[in-house]
Formats: sequence, C-alpha cells, structure tokens
Amino acid sequence: MLNTAAFRVRNLLRARGLTILVWLSVVLVLSRYAVHLEDVLQVKASVAGSESEAVRLALNSRFAAGDAEYAALVVRGIDAKDAPGDRTRLDSLVTAIAELQGVARVRFYERTRDSLLMGKGGVLVLAVLDPTDSPSDRVIPLLREATAPFASGWSSLGITLRWTGESALNYDLRKASARDATRAELRALPLTGIILLFAFGSLVAAGVPVVVGLLTITCALGTAGLVGRVLPLHLVLQSLVTMLGLGLGIDYGLLMVSRFRESRRGGKTRKESEAITARFGGRTILLSGVAVMLGFGGLLVVPVGEVRSVGFGGLVVVAFAVAVSLTLLPKLLVILDPVLDKLSLSGKRRFTPDLWYRWGRWVSVHPVSVLVAAGLPLLWLCLHATQLRVGTPWESWLPPSIESTRGIEDLRAIERAGLLQMTRVLSQLPDTTEVLSQDGWATVRSIRTHLLADDRIASVLSFAGFTGAQPMSRLAFLMTPQAIRDTYLSDDRRTVLLDVIPTEHTEPEDMLAYVRNMRSTVHARVAEDTQILVGGLPAFHVDYQERVSGYLPMVVVLVVAGTFVALFIGFRSLLIPVKALALNLLSVAAAFGVVKLVFQDGLALAALGLEQPISAVFPVIPTLVFCTVFGLSMDYEVFLVARVAELRRQGVSEPDALAQGLAFSAPVISSAAAIMVVVFGAFALGDYLVIKILGLALAASVFLDATLVRVAVGPALLTLAGRWNWWPGIRTPQNA
Repeated sequence: MLNTAAFRVRNLLRARGLTILVWLSVVLVLSRYAVHLEDVLQVKASVAGSESEAVRLALNSRFAAGDAEYAALVVRGIDAKDAPGDRTRLDSLVTAIAELQGVARVRFYERTRDSLLMGKGGVLVLAVLDPTDSPSDRVIPLLREATAPFASGWSSLGITLRWTGESALNYDLRKASARDATRAELRALPLTGIILLFAFGSLVAAGVPVVVGLLTITCALGTAGLVGRVLPLHLVLQSLVTMLGLGLGIDYGLLMVSRFRESRRGGKTRKESEAITARFGGRTILLSGVAVMLGFGGLLVVPVGEVRSVGFGGLVVVAFAVAVSLTLLPKLLVILDPVLDKLSLSGKRRFTPDLWYRWGRWVSVHPVSVLVAAGLPLLWLCLHATQLRVGTPWESWLPPSIESTRGIEDLRAIERAGLLQMTRVLSQLPDTTEVLSQDGWATVRSIRTHLLADDRIASVLSFAGFTGAQPMSRLAFLMTPQAIRDTYLSDDRRTVLLDVIPTEHTEPEDMLAYVRNMRSTVHARVAEDTQILVGGLPAFHVDYQERVSGYLPMVVVLVVAGTFVALFIGFRSLLIPVKALALNLLSVAAAFGVVKLVFQDGLALAALGLEQPISAVFPVIPTLVFCTVFGLSMDYEVFLVARVAELRRQGVSEPDALAQGLAFSAPVISSAAAIMVVVFGAFALGDYLVIKILGLALAASVFLDATLVRVAVGPALLTLAGRWNWWPGIRTPQNA
C-alpha cells in the first residue's frame, strides 16, 4: 500500500516537475534582487517637463556648483556668535565634517552675512555634498558617524545634533519604508493564518494561499529590484507591492484551493479536479487579474515618476499573482491532495453554507429593500467624499521616529524652518546682456524687489544684495567667494539664481499661492525680455499637483473604458459591465468618504497613531486610490458573477443561480476580504503617511465592498435585471 502511494507521488512529481522547477529557478534568481530593494529605489520625486524640473536641469548644466545638495546639521544649545567655548566647539565640528569623503565644502556661521545659519538658540551647519561621489544620501551614515562622538560628549551641556535636509530624509525614508513593510507583514501574517484556518479548517490547506502570497511578493519585489537598476522607480512601490502581493496572492490562492476541494468532495479525481480548477477558477482569476491590471495600467499614463512606479509595481505584482495561481498552484494542489485536509482543526466542513443560500433567496424576493438598506450608508459616505480636500498637508507628515524629522522640528525651534520652503528663481538675461552691466543689474534688481514685495517673504539670497542702483565693481565681484559665485551665477554671467526664503510662519499652501502668483506676474510687471523660471520645493508641489490632477480625468476614462471592454469580452454581456463599473465607482467614492472622516475630521484617528487631523490629503492619493480600489473591487464582482453565470449556462433558474452563486462564492469573498482588510490595515498602522492613507482607503473599500456592495447591492441589482443580465451573449433555457 505504501509502495503504491509512493509510486503515485513520484509520477505526479515527474509529470509536474518541470513547472515546479521553472518557478523555483525564477524565485531563486529574483530573490537576489529583492534583498535591500530600498537601496535602488528613489525617494526624490520629479515632474518631467515641468518648470521646477527645468530649473533643476538648468542649475546642473549652467552653474559650476550645479543643483547643490545639502545635508543640514541642526545644532541646538550653541551660541556661535558670542560664546567663545561654543565657537571652539563649532570649529571642531566643522573640521570633522569637512574631512569626510563625499563632502565638497561646509557652510556655517562665520560672519554677519551668514546670519541665516544662526537661529534662536542654535546654528545650522550645511554640508555641501559632492555630486561626483556616490549617491548623496549614502553619505548620511558617514556624517552621522562622524558627529556621534560630539553629540554624546556635549549632551550633558544640553547640546543636541540632528541631521536633516533632503538627502537625510531620502536615506531615512528608505530605511523607514523597508521597516514598515517588514512590520506590516509580521502584523498581517498571524491574523491571515487564523482567517485561513477558519475558512479551511486545515493547516495544510490554509498554508497554500500564504505560500502563493509570499511567492508573489518575492518575485514582484525582485523584478522591481532588477528593473530599478536600469529605470528610476520610487520608494512607494516597495510598500505597495508587499501590500498587494500578500493580499492578492492569498486571495487567488484561496479561490483556487476552495475550487479544488469542492471538486474533490464532489467525487472528481485529482486530474479532473485539476482541470476544473484550472478552467473555471483560472478563468475567474484571469478575468479578475486583467481588471486589476487595467486599474494600475491607467497610472502609467500620468507622466510623474512616483505615480508610474506605483503603476509598474501594481502591474508586476498582479501578473505574478495570476501566473503563480494559474500555472504552479494547480500542480501543487494535485501533489498535496493526499494531505490537503490533514492537521484539521475542525473536522470536515460543508462547502455550501445554508446561511448564504438562504440570504441569496431572501435577496431575490426583496431586492428593493436590500438595495435601499445597503445603499443608504454607501451614499452617506459618498456625500462626505465630496468634501475631501486635496493639497499638501501643512502639518508634519513625515515619520516622527526618524532623525531627519526630529531635525525639522529643531529647525522650527531655532526659527529657521523657512529654509525648507525655499523657492529658487532663475533669471536668464538676453544674449547681449550680463548681470554686471547696467541693464542686467537693473533687471535682476527689479526682479529681487518684486520677489520681496510680499509679506510672506523674509529674504532673497544671491551672489550680491542688488541693493544699489549701480552694478557692483569688478573688484568687488572678484572678492566675492568663488563658492558663492558658483552657486548663484552661471559661467557666462547671464543667468542669476535668486533663493527666496519665506518668513517663519508662512504655511506651505501660502508658498504654493506665491509661486503661482510669481509665475503669472513677474514677466509682465518686471522683465518681459528676460526668461524667468521658478523652481524649488514649493514650485515642485505646484507642478506635481497640476500634473497629477490634470491627468486624473484621462486616467478615469481609460480605466473605466478598458474595464468595460474586458468584462464585456469575459461575460459577453452589456449590463454586467455597466453594473460592475457603477458598483466600483460607488466603492471608490465610499473609500474617499472614509478617508475624509478619518484623516480630515479626525474620526478614530488615534487608532492609526496620529495626534491630529491633516489639512488635506496628498494630490497623488485620489489617483492612487481610484486605480487601486477600482481594480481590487472588481475581484469580488468577478468571483460572484462568474459563478452565477456558470450556473445560468447550466440551466439553473435566476433565483437559484443567485442563491447558489452566493453560497459558493460568498464564503470565498468573505474570507478573501477579511484577509485584504487585515493586510491593508497592517500597512495603515505604519509611519509613512501616504501609505497610511492608502492602506486605510483600501481596507475600508474592501470591507464595504464585501459587506454591502457585492453581497447585497450587487445581488439585488442582479435580481432586478433578471435575464437581461446576460444579454446578448449567454444563452439560457427559456424556462429557467
């Protein structure tokens, strides 16, 4: 008996060994690139073709110093102006920093004109990073290591040292993103295992979908790590791929395992069960996967690196989830069949719950009541969605645990936070005019005066003050430090950089308005024959918002149209795609309503680790939430409608098809949704605010989708439409 069983297992392994061997090779290769993925992902975002990007490129091409990157050391508790001991300490600190590889030069308070680097109760030390060295944010560990002895030795004197600035933030956010993803997995996997145990009653059966999810994550992250060495990919991809890979991989695995067990319990052989699972379960997963991929494909239309990275990550993770489920999983199920129900915790379970069948029959008798009862809460959430504010939050939205975030708080404490909102204005004079000529000097002087004529602006920095009507002398120009000239003036002396520093209490939204005003007025009022470009962080936010919001209508149209075509081909019906699209839009709007209630109104905000509501959600959130939720919401629609359509083709009557379809698919939908909510909720508890908002939006949409939309509103609409659901493609018996 044992020999016969062993012989059968060997035959099964031999017949399916090639598929398993191929996948094993793929996983081994890609897992190498998944390790330390954060090291190849970018944190700094850019908007190709925008005015802010044009400023950055011009600085790099026309200025000797280029678009210099700084790492800012905020030193609190030092008075470098009047205290001799503090002056000595600052000098020793600067010397240690200047000796490091990767540091081109150091700027600090030396004389009155450096007053910007002296704050209330502290000073700033700016390490100008060498652009020819390794990626700038890789120097941050060296800087922190060099200043750690000073911080330790001076702590008893009440002196603190913290590195911040764009490069430090990039480094810290990379590490925080990887940490968040790992923690979210550790939070989600135990609860996911419990849900799967409840769904299957067997440790082996419950473990199979988890394996699918982990394989999906490994392959998708590995692909991102490989592509990221050639093409720029953004950091947000890492958390998204982990979140979706775990959720979708387990969802698809759950569906396939359920279908295989159903066939086996129905008396089918292993081979027959494999064929049925691959045919019907595989068709459902393929159609669902195409719908989800269409949602992420829409993000590739937006010419913003961060958004396209999410689109790429979504496409890759869905593709691997589908591929693993369709090719590898059926083979594994046949091999594992003898032990699939082993280690049972609850004995044999009935696959078709009477509760769901009775609910389906009740919906078919009372569709209008169900529609009203389930639809009203959703419409209430949709009403709140109309009040969602989109913009850059003025509150601190960075992870509070990282050093660079605490450094920003130190900047605010010494009243130098205006440096964070610095706007960079490039003034390119006509070909025949240089800045030291009378006309060139007068033009730049008038631009500076115009920039300063606003209560929101504290100062404007350049290689000269432009305070006098006459140009500075050639001798005075040559006496200006070379580093300052390289930073603010091009080699041909025709392009001048003006750094605009806002007042300490100017909010980010006010600076965005300032940038828009400057772009629309400075040419007409000051210098019609001079090219003026406005860049810097506030200008980037303006360009980012306009680019993302400008492309949102096109994304919506493309995703909706593509999904309609895919569903029409899949179901050969006109009404099913229309109903599915309407329900998806309802889920998206309801998710936005939840985001508004939680993050904007502060409902249950403490549960997510935030102390106060935020003034607005990031401009990228509506686009990301729409494409992600729209695709994921289609999962459960396809799960249910595909089963009902299959029963209708077999001649089952409309009410019975709905009831049986719910009985077969609702347990899968409920378990899959519970897993999705757990996974997305685990990411909502992280420190990265963009991922926190996205995680909550996805968790809320999946919960509402599985509890109200797909098992209440959807079945009610199916009942009301009757046989018109299947027109014109599906032929059903006339008496059915």
